[in-house]
Amino acid sequence: MTQIRHRILDGAAAVAMAFASLLMVVLIVIFGWLVFGRYVLNATPTWVEQAALLMIVWITFLGAAVGVRRNTHLAVDFIREGLPAPLRTACIVLSLAALAAFGAVMAWQGYVMFERTARRAIPLLGISEGWRAVPVSLSGGLIFLFALDALIGRFQRGAN
Repeated sequence: MTQIRHRILDGAAAVAMAFASLLMVVLIVIFGWLVFGRYVLNATPTWVEQAALLMIVWITFLGAAVGVRRNTHLAVDFIREGLPAPLRTACIVLSLAALAAFGAVMAWQGYVMFERTARRAIPLLGISEGWRAVPVSLSGGLIFLFALDALIGRFQRGAN
């Protein structure tokens, strides 16, 4: 069961990172189009800025969630690492529990934000403003799952 859970969550992280990477490529392409349009065609595509802002939100939030899964976020842990083993473990468990709670709140509030902004359109794009809130909720859900999995794994390792 543990291996299946890890594979599913690793797959979710891989999909999130692949999508964020694809958006990064699209972001580079549309900025190339912006520069070409502005300086060669003398006709600046006005939609690029709003599209770029939307993509950056998606890239940032998905990347943050994947960072939780891969444990690659910047951390100052020299104090924690200097503590005796029981206190160090307690700090790790507490931080994972807080991270899971934060992810759950983020998922919920992202959904609330989506509901409140879904009827407004993003200027120049004509799509729902709610698309800016979807990655907040999605990332929060992923952070919750990834932190919860790390917490469960810590307890399973401690039980063995």
